[in-house]
Amino acid sequence: MPCASLELVLALIAFICIETIMECSPCEGLYFFEFVSCSALVVTGVLLLMFSLNLHTRIPQINWNLTDLVNTGLSTFFFFIASVVLAALNHKTGAEIAAVIFGFLAMAVYAVNTYLAIKKWRMNSRQQSSRQTSDYIRARTESREVDHRPEIQRLDA
Repeated sequence: MPCASLELVLALIAFICIETIMECSPCEGLYFFEFVSCSALVVTGVLLLMFSLNLHTRIPQINWNLTDLVNTGLSTFFFFIASVVLAALNHKTGAEIAAVIFGFLAMAVYAVNTYLAIKKWRMNSRQQSSRQTSDYIRARTESREVDHRPEIQRLDA
């Protein structure tokens, strides 16, 4: 999670900007942006905390690279949608404009982290598949060696 702290800061600033708006006439865009920025802030914060404290190593059943990829990908998508909607429906107040700007900045940082997460996930999946292939080849080789060793007798013969 190389850009996670920057993601957190931008999501927090976007959330603070949206929270300072006192009046809205169509409020749906504002509420959606608020939900997206708060959700991204909480989920990314929890993941950053888990990775920082190495708590993810205690739960090996979860594919953490894939979890990071899903988080950054969804956050990128939803920040894009929320920022576009807020940009289209805002009333040109300073807080709304600032929220839109920080929403797009957060989206860009999440997009960069998504790209990096995809690269890391692909690299790990390649290593895992090559590891499985080498384990299979090693097992086949060892089973053939047993057949050619005269000191080992077969019980079914």
